[in-house]
Amino acid sequence: MIQGYSDHAANERTFLSWVRTGIAVIAFGFVIEKFNLFVTMMANSAEGGVLHRLMLEKLAGSFGRYDGLAFIFSGVGIIVLATARFVRTTQRLDDPEEHLAKSVRAELVLAAVLVLLIASYSVYLAFD
Repeated sequence: MIQGYSDHAANERTFLSWVRTGIAVIAFGFVIEKFNLFVTMMANSAEGGVLHRLMLEKLAGSFGRYDGLAFIFSGVGIIVLATARFVRTTQRLDDPEEHLAKSVRAELVLAAVLVLLIASYSVYLAFD
């Protein structure tokens, strides 16, 4: 049996949950990009009045062009950081020397970035 199996298994479960979160963020970014493409196509269509077209163009404004990409790149960043953390933790679990934890955890930073992205997109949709 592997020495410290439960620690390695917990490390792998944590890694897989971060990968799953990264994939979900990337998928949400693709959904936002497709929605922006749909809104842009509706704004450019000949149907609808001028007011309807202006409202759709405002919804697909400058922030609407980059928010989906921000989510996609954030998801990729989550997966890259999760992989680096998984490898580092695996090496530390196999090392007999005791290691001290860092004061700022990558998980908290990533969670804060996700909260800021979602909050900025929500404010954009609510007030425009």
